[in-house]
Amino acid sequence: MKFKVEATAPDSNARAGEITTDHGVIPTPIFMPVGTVGSVKAVTQKELKEDIDAKIILGNTYHLYLRPGLDILHKAGGLHEFIGWDRPILTDSGGFQVFSLASCRKLTDEGAMFQSHIDGSRHMFTPENVVDTQRIIGSDIMMALDECTPGTADYAYARKSLDLTKSWLERGWRHFNETEPLYGHSQAFFPIVQGCVYPELRKEAALHIASLDAPGNAIGGLAVGEPAETMYEMIEIVNDILPSDKPRYLMGVGTPANILEAIDRGVDMMDCVMPTRNGRNGMLFTANGIMNMKNKKWADDFSPLDPEGSTWVDRHFSKAYVRHLFVSGEILAMQIASIHNLGFYLRLVEEARKHILQGDFKDWKTEMVIRVTHRL
Repeated sequence: MKFKVEATAPDSNARAGEITTDHGVIPTPIFMPVGTVGSVKAVTQKELKEDIDAKIILGNTYHLYLRPGLDILHKAGGLHEFIGWDRPILTDSGGFQVFSLASCRKLTDEGAMFQSHIDGSRHMFTPENVVDTQRIIGSDIMMALDECTPGTADYAYARKSLDLTKSWLERGWRHFNETEPLYGHSQAFFPIVQGCVYPELRKEAALHIASLDAPGNAIGGLAVGEPAETMYEMIEIVNDILPSDKPRYLMGVGTPANILEAIDRGVDMMDCVMPTRNGRNGMLFTANGIMNMKNKKWADDFSPLDPEGSTWVDRHFSKAYVRHLFVSGEILAMQIASIHNLGFYLRLVEEARKHILQGDFKDWKTEMVIRVTHRL
Protein backbone atom coordinates (compact mmCIF):
# COMPACT_ATOMS: atom_id res chain seq x y z
CA MET A 1 0.00 0.00 0.00
CA LYS A 2 1.23 3.48 -0.87
CA PHE A 3 0.10 6.90 0.36
CA LYS A 4 0.93 10.38 -0.84
CA VAL A 5 -0.24 13.77 0.43
CA GLU A 6 -1.17 16.06 -2.44
CA ALA A 7 -2.08 19.21 -0.51
CA THR A 8 -2.61 20.57 3.01
CA ALA A 9 -5.19 23.28 3.64
CA PRO A 10 -4.05 26.71 4.92
CA ASP A 11 -4.81 27.33 8.63
CA SER A 12 -5.79 23.68 9.02
CA ASN A 13 -4.34 20.18 9.29
CA ALA A 14 -6.73 18.94 6.58
CA ARG A 15 -4.96 17.01 3.82
CA ALA A 16 -5.89 15.74 0.38
CA GLY A 17 -4.09 12.56 -0.52
CA GLU A 18 -4.20 9.26 -2.33
CA ILE A 19 -3.96 5.68 -1.08
CA THR A 20 -2.95 3.09 -3.65
CA THR A 21 -3.87 -0.57 -3.10
CA ASP A 22 -3.85 -3.58 -5.38
CA HIS A 23 -7.64 -3.25 -5.71
CA GLY A 24 -7.64 0.43 -6.63
CA VAL A 25 -6.82 4.00 -5.72
CA ILE A 26 -8.61 5.73 -2.81
CA PRO A 27 -8.69 9.56 -2.84
CA THR A 28 -8.58 11.04 0.66
CA PRO A 29 -10.23 12.24 2.77
CA ILE A 30 -12.58 9.30 2.34
CA PHE A 31 -15.67 7.91 4.04
CA MET A 32 -16.01 4.11 3.99
CA PRO A 33 -19.47 2.47 4.00
CA VAL A 34 -19.79 -0.29 6.57
CA GLY A 35 -20.51 -3.75 5.17
CA THR A 36 -20.44 -5.68 8.44
CA VAL A 37 -21.13 -9.19 7.15
CA GLY A 38 -20.05 -8.56 3.56
CA SER A 39 -23.13 -6.48 2.81
CA VAL A 40 -23.81 -2.77 3.17
CA LYS A 41 -27.34 -2.98 4.53
CA ALA A 42 -30.08 -2.37 1.93
CA VAL A 43 -27.56 -1.42 -0.79
CA THR A 44 -26.33 -3.64 -3.61
CA GLN A 45 -22.74 -3.72 -4.82
CA LYS A 46 -23.93 -2.30 -8.18
CA GLU A 47 -25.39 0.75 -6.43
CA LEU A 48 -22.29 1.12 -4.27
CA LYS A 49 -20.10 1.28 -7.36
CA GLU A 50 -22.22 3.01 -9.99
CA ASP A 51 -24.42 5.38 -7.98
CA ILE A 52 -22.64 6.03 -4.69
CA ASP A 53 -19.13 5.44 -6.12
CA ALA A 54 -17.75 4.00 -2.89
CA LYS A 55 -13.98 3.67 -3.27
CA ILE A 56 -13.60 1.24 -0.34
CA ILE A 57 -15.95 -0.62 2.02
CA LEU A 58 -15.56 -2.28 5.42
CA GLY A 59 -16.02 -5.84 6.60
CA ASN A 60 -16.13 -6.97 10.20
CA THR A 61 -13.77 -9.71 11.33
CA TYR A 62 -15.90 -10.80 14.30
CA HIS A 63 -19.08 -11.24 12.25
CA LEU A 64 -17.40 -12.79 9.19
CA TYR A 65 -15.48 -15.22 11.42
CA LEU A 66 -18.76 -16.45 12.91
CA ARG A 67 -20.80 -16.34 9.69
CA PRO A 68 -20.24 -17.47 6.95
CA GLY A 69 -17.05 -18.69 8.64
CA LEU A 70 -13.43 -18.99 7.57
CA ASP A 71 -13.83 -22.26 5.69
CA ILE A 72 -16.41 -20.78 3.31
CA LEU A 73 -14.42 -17.57 2.83
CA HIS A 74 -11.24 -19.52 2.10
CA LYS A 75 -13.01 -21.77 -0.42
CA ALA A 76 -14.50 -18.69 -2.10
CA GLY A 77 -11.04 -17.14 -2.52
CA GLY A 78 -11.57 -14.40 0.05
CA LEU A 79 -14.19 -11.76 0.72
CA HIS A 80 -13.70 -9.87 -2.57
CA GLU A 81 -14.64 -12.98 -4.56
CA PHE A 82 -17.37 -14.05 -2.13
CA ILE A 83 -19.30 -10.77 -2.39
CA GLY A 84 -18.40 -9.75 -5.95
CA TRP A 85 -16.48 -6.59 -5.04
CA ASP A 86 -13.30 -5.65 -6.92
CA ARG A 87 -12.45 -2.47 -5.03
CA PRO A 88 -10.54 -2.18 -1.73
CA ILE A 89 -11.86 -3.63 1.54
CA LEU A 90 -10.81 -2.77 5.10
CA THR A 91 -11.54 -5.14 7.98
CA ASP A 92 -11.55 -4.21 11.64
CA SER A 93 -10.12 -6.73 14.10
CA GLY A 94 -13.30 -7.45 16.05
CA GLY A 95 -12.03 -5.53 19.09
CA PHE A 96 -15.03 -3.20 19.18
CA GLN A 97 -17.50 -6.10 18.89
CA VAL A 98 -15.78 -7.88 21.77
CA PHE A 99 -15.96 -4.59 23.72
CA SER A 100 -19.70 -4.47 23.09
CA LEU A 101 -20.08 -8.03 24.45
CA ALA A 102 -18.99 -6.98 27.94
CA SER A 103 -21.43 -9.35 29.63
CA CYS A 104 -20.12 -12.44 27.84
CA ARG A 105 -16.41 -11.94 27.26
CA LYS A 106 -13.19 -12.21 29.24
CA LEU A 107 -9.92 -10.45 28.46
CA THR A 108 -6.56 -12.02 29.33
CA ASP A 109 -2.96 -11.49 28.34
CA GLU A 110 -3.45 -14.26 25.78
CA GLY A 111 -6.45 -12.67 24.05
CA ALA A 112 -10.19 -12.15 24.24
CA MET A 113 -12.51 -15.04 25.08
CA PHE A 114 -16.11 -14.41 24.04
CA GLN A 115 -19.44 -16.09 23.44
CA SER A 116 -21.04 -15.95 20.01
CA HIS A 117 -24.13 -13.76 19.85
CA ILE A 118 -25.55 -16.35 17.43
CA ASP A 119 -25.43 -19.61 19.36
CA GLY A 120 -23.53 -18.94 22.59
CA SER A 121 -20.48 -20.97 21.52
CA ARG A 122 -17.14 -19.92 23.00
CA HIS A 123 -14.27 -18.53 20.93
CA MET A 124 -10.87 -16.94 21.51
CA PHE A 125 -9.39 -14.05 19.55
CA THR A 126 -5.63 -13.62 19.91
CA PRO A 127 -3.42 -11.04 18.22
CA GLU A 128 -2.05 -13.82 16.03
CA ASN A 129 -5.24 -15.59 14.99
CA VAL A 130 -6.93 -12.27 14.21
CA VAL A 131 -4.14 -11.66 11.67
CA ASP A 132 -4.67 -15.18 10.30
CA THR A 133 -8.41 -14.58 10.08
CA GLN A 134 -7.90 -11.36 8.13
CA ARG A 135 -5.45 -13.17 5.84
CA ILE A 136 -8.28 -15.60 5.02
CA ILE A 137 -10.77 -12.76 4.57
CA GLY A 138 -8.25 -11.14 2.24
CA SER A 139 -8.88 -7.49 3.09
CA ASP A 140 -6.57 -4.87 1.62
CA ILE A 141 -6.21 -3.20 5.03
CA MET A 142 -6.41 -5.15 8.29
CA MET A 143 -6.50 -3.87 11.86
CA ALA A 144 -4.65 -4.92 15.00
CA LEU A 145 -6.54 -6.57 17.86
CA ASP A 146 -7.17 -4.01 20.59
CA GLU A 147 -9.41 -3.36 23.55
CA CYS A 148 -11.81 -0.48 22.99
CA THR A 149 -12.26 1.20 26.37
CA PRO A 150 -15.51 3.08 27.10
CA GLY A 151 -15.23 6.86 27.05
CA THR A 152 -16.20 6.98 30.72
CA ALA A 153 -13.47 4.59 31.94
CA ASP A 154 -11.40 5.75 34.91
CA TYR A 155 -7.66 6.24 34.60
CA ALA A 156 -6.70 2.98 36.27
CA TYR A 157 -8.83 0.93 33.86
CA ALA A 158 -7.60 2.92 30.85
CA ARG A 159 -3.98 2.41 31.93
CA LYS A 160 -4.39 -1.34 32.27
CA SER A 161 -6.32 -1.53 29.00
CA LEU A 162 -3.66 0.36 27.06
CA ASP A 163 -0.93 -1.92 28.42
CA LEU A 164 -2.90 -4.91 27.15
CA THR A 165 -3.50 -3.30 23.73
CA LYS A 166 0.21 -2.46 23.38
CA SER A 167 1.20 -6.03 24.25
CA TRP A 168 -1.31 -7.43 21.75
CA LEU A 169 -0.08 -4.99 19.10
CA GLU A 170 3.53 -6.14 19.40
CA ARG A 171 2.44 -9.75 18.93
CA GLY A 172 0.08 -8.98 16.05
CA TRP A 173 2.63 -6.84 14.21
CA ARG A 174 5.26 -9.57 14.57
CA HIS A 175 2.86 -12.25 13.30
CA PHE A 176 1.76 -10.08 10.37
CA ASN A 177 5.38 -9.72 9.29
CA GLU A 178 5.93 -13.48 9.59
CA THR A 179 2.96 -14.42 7.37
CA GLU A 180 1.98 -13.86 3.75
CA PRO A 181 -1.24 -12.94 1.87
CA LEU A 182 -3.23 -15.85 0.45
CA TYR A 183 -4.79 -14.53 -2.74
CA GLY A 184 -2.06 -12.75 -4.72
CA HIS A 185 -2.73 -9.18 -3.55
CA SER A 186 -0.88 -7.30 -0.85
CA GLN A 187 -2.33 -6.48 2.57
CA ALA A 188 -1.51 -3.63 4.94
CA PHE A 189 -1.66 -3.71 8.76
CA PHE A 190 -2.83 -0.70 10.80
CA PRO A 191 -2.14 -0.39 14.56
CA ILE A 192 -4.82 1.36 16.64
CA VAL A 193 -4.19 4.21 19.09
CA GLN A 194 -6.13 3.74 22.33
CA GLY A 195 -5.86 5.56 25.66
CA CYS A 196 -9.43 6.65 26.37
CA VAL A 197 -9.75 10.40 27.18
CA TYR A 198 -6.39 10.72 28.94
CA PRO A 199 -3.88 12.85 27.00
CA GLU A 200 -0.78 11.20 28.47
CA LEU A 201 -2.07 7.74 27.53
CA ARG A 202 -2.98 8.84 24.02
CA LYS A 203 0.49 10.37 23.58
CA GLU A 204 2.16 7.21 24.84
CA ALA A 205 0.11 5.04 22.49
CA ALA A 206 0.74 7.29 19.49
CA LEU A 207 4.51 7.36 20.10
CA HIS A 208 4.60 3.57 20.40
CA ILE A 209 2.63 3.13 17.18
CA ALA A 210 4.66 5.72 15.27
CA SER A 211 7.81 3.76 16.14
CA LEU A 212 6.51 0.68 14.30
CA ASP A 213 6.48 2.48 10.94
CA ALA A 214 3.33 0.64 9.81
CA PRO A 215 1.84 1.62 6.43
CA GLY A 216 -1.07 3.41 8.13
CA ASN A 217 -2.44 4.10 11.61
CA ALA A 218 -5.86 4.17 13.22
CA ILE A 219 -7.41 6.07 16.11
CA GLY A 220 -9.89 3.99 18.11
CA GLY A 221 -11.88 4.27 21.30
CA LEU A 222 -13.59 7.58 20.43
CA ALA A 223 -17.28 8.38 19.99
CA VAL A 224 -17.97 5.82 22.74
CA GLY A 225 -19.56 8.08 25.35
CA GLU A 226 -17.18 11.02 25.70
CA PRO A 227 -18.18 14.62 24.74
CA ALA A 228 -17.49 15.64 21.15
CA GLU A 229 -15.01 18.32 22.21
CA THR A 230 -13.02 15.72 24.13
CA MET A 231 -12.95 13.53 21.03
CA TYR A 232 -11.60 16.43 18.96
CA GLU A 233 -8.94 17.12 21.60
CA MET A 234 -7.78 13.49 21.51
CA ILE A 235 -7.59 13.57 17.70
CA GLU A 236 -5.41 16.68 17.82
CA ILE A 237 -3.07 15.15 20.41
CA VAL A 238 -2.67 11.93 18.46
CA ASN A 239 -2.27 13.49 15.02
CA ASP A 240 0.52 15.74 16.29
CA ILE A 241 2.50 12.52 16.85
CA LEU A 242 1.41 10.06 14.17
CA PRO A 243 3.58 10.31 11.03
CA SER A 244 2.22 12.72 8.45
CA ASP A 245 3.31 10.53 5.53
CA LYS A 246 0.95 7.70 6.55
CA PRO A 247 -2.88 7.69 6.35
CA ARG A 248 -4.77 8.27 9.60
CA TYR A 249 -8.02 6.39 10.10
CA LEU A 250 -10.57 7.53 12.69
CA MET A 251 -12.69 4.50 13.52
CA GLY A 252 -16.47 4.60 13.88
CA VAL A 253 -17.06 8.36 13.45
CA GLY A 254 -19.62 9.77 12.86
CA THR A 255 -22.05 12.60 12.07
CA PRO A 256 -21.37 14.88 9.08
CA ALA A 257 -20.14 17.56 11.50
CA ASN A 258 -17.85 15.03 13.24
CA ILE A 259 -16.39 14.08 9.87
CA LEU A 260 -15.68 17.69 8.89
CA GLU A 261 -14.06 18.42 12.26
CA ALA A 262 -11.95 15.26 12.01
CA ILE A 263 -10.76 16.18 8.50
CA ASP A 264 -9.85 19.65 9.80
CA ARG A 265 -7.63 17.92 12.39
CA GLY A 266 -5.74 15.76 9.89
CA VAL A 267 -7.84 12.60 9.60
CA ASP A 268 -7.84 10.88 6.20
CA MET A 269 -10.24 7.93 6.58
CA MET A 270 -13.52 7.47 8.46
CA ASP A 271 -16.35 4.95 8.73
CA CYS A 272 -19.66 4.78 10.55
CA VAL A 273 -22.96 2.89 10.43
CA MET A 274 -24.85 6.16 10.94
CA PRO A 275 -25.79 6.91 7.30
CA THR A 276 -27.39 3.48 6.82
CA ARG A 277 -28.68 2.88 10.35
CA ASN A 278 -30.22 6.34 10.74
CA GLY A 279 -31.46 6.20 7.16
CA ARG A 280 -33.39 3.00 7.85
CA ASN A 281 -35.15 4.91 10.63
CA GLY A 282 -36.10 7.84 8.42
CA MET A 283 -33.26 10.31 9.10
CA LEU A 284 -31.77 11.82 5.96
CA PHE A 285 -28.63 13.97 5.91
CA THR A 286 -28.35 16.77 3.34
CA ALA A 287 -26.09 19.73 2.65
CA ASN A 288 -28.85 21.98 4.05
CA GLY A 289 -29.62 20.00 7.18
CA ILE A 290 -31.27 16.90 8.59
CA MET A 291 -34.72 15.66 7.52
CA ASN A 292 -36.98 13.29 9.45
CA MET A 293 -38.88 11.71 6.59
CA LYS A 294 -41.68 10.51 8.86
CA ASN A 295 -42.72 14.09 9.63
CA LYS A 296 -46.11 15.16 8.25
CA LYS A 297 -44.56 18.31 6.76
CA TRP A 298 -43.24 16.22 3.84
CA ALA A 299 -46.63 14.63 3.03
CA ASP A 300 -47.39 16.97 0.11
CA ASP A 301 -43.86 18.12 -0.76
CA PHE A 302 -43.35 16.87 -4.31
CA SER A 303 -39.90 18.40 -4.78
CA PRO A 304 -36.95 16.02 -5.35
CA LEU A 305 -35.69 14.19 -2.30
CA ASP A 306 -32.47 16.22 -2.44
CA PRO A 307 -32.10 18.72 -5.30
CA GLU A 308 -28.35 18.90 -4.58
CA GLY A 309 -27.96 15.13 -4.32
CA SER A 310 -25.79 13.06 -6.62
CA THR A 311 -27.60 9.71 -6.61
CA TRP A 312 -30.38 8.39 -8.81
CA VAL A 313 -32.85 8.29 -5.89
CA ASP A 314 -32.23 11.97 -5.08
CA ARG A 315 -33.34 13.04 -8.55
CA HIS A 316 -36.19 10.60 -9.20
CA PHE A 317 -38.17 10.40 -5.94
CA SER A 318 -40.02 13.16 -4.14
CA LYS A 319 -40.03 13.84 -0.42
CA ALA A 320 -43.74 13.05 -0.36
CA TYR A 321 -43.21 9.64 -1.93
CA VAL A 322 -40.36 8.70 0.40
CA ARG A 323 -42.43 9.78 3.42
CA HIS A 324 -45.31 7.64 2.14
CA LEU A 325 -42.96 4.63 1.91
CA PHE A 326 -41.75 5.12 5.48
CA VAL A 327 -45.19 5.52 7.06
CA SER A 328 -46.36 2.49 5.04
CA GLY A 329 -43.47 0.39 6.34
CA GLU A 330 -42.13 -0.34 2.86
CA ILE A 331 -38.62 -1.83 2.56
CA LEU A 332 -37.97 0.45 -0.40
CA ALA A 333 -37.94 3.40 2.01
CA MET A 334 -34.90 1.95 3.78
CA GLN A 335 -33.13 1.30 0.49
CA ILE A 336 -33.73 4.84 -0.80
CA ALA A 337 -32.65 6.43 2.48
CA SER A 338 -29.49 4.32 2.73
CA ILE A 339 -28.44 5.11 -0.84
CA HIS A 340 -29.16 8.81 -0.35
CA ASN A 341 -27.25 9.06 2.95
CA LEU A 342 -24.21 7.17 1.68
CA GLY A 343 -24.23 9.31 -1.45
CA PHE A 344 -24.30 12.43 0.71
CA TYR A 345 -21.44 11.25 2.94
CA LEU A 346 -19.28 10.41 -0.07
CA ARG A 347 -20.14 13.74 -1.70
CA LEU A 348 -19.29 15.58 1.55
CA VAL A 349 -15.74 14.17 1.72
CA GLU A 350 -15.32 14.70 -2.02
CA GLU A 351 -16.24 18.37 -1.56
CA ALA A 352 -13.86 18.59 1.41
CA ARG A 353 -11.07 17.24 -0.79
CA LYS A 354 -11.88 19.77 -3.52
CA HIS A 355 -11.74 22.69 -1.08
CA ILE A 356 -8.47 21.45 0.43
CA LEU A 357 -6.95 21.43 -3.06
CA GLN A 358 -8.44 24.88 -3.79
CA GLY A 359 -7.06 26.29 -0.54
CA ASP A 360 -10.37 27.48 0.97
CA PHE A 361 -11.24 24.45 3.11
CA LYS A 362 -11.39 26.28 6.46
CA ASP A 363 -14.03 28.82 5.41
CA TRP A 364 -16.07 26.15 3.60
CA LYS A 365 -15.92 23.77 6.56
CA THR A 366 -17.02 26.44 9.05
CA GLU A 367 -20.11 27.18 6.95
CA MET A 368 -20.86 23.50 6.29
CA VAL A 369 -20.79 22.51 9.97
CA ILE A 370 -23.59 24.99 10.61
CA ARG A 371 -25.56 23.81 7.58
CA VAL A 372 -25.34 20.05 8.16
CA THR A 373 -26.41 20.29 11.81
CA HIS A 374 -29.56 22.31 11.00
CA ARG A 375 -32.91 20.49 11.45
CA LEU A 376 -35.20 20.97 8.47
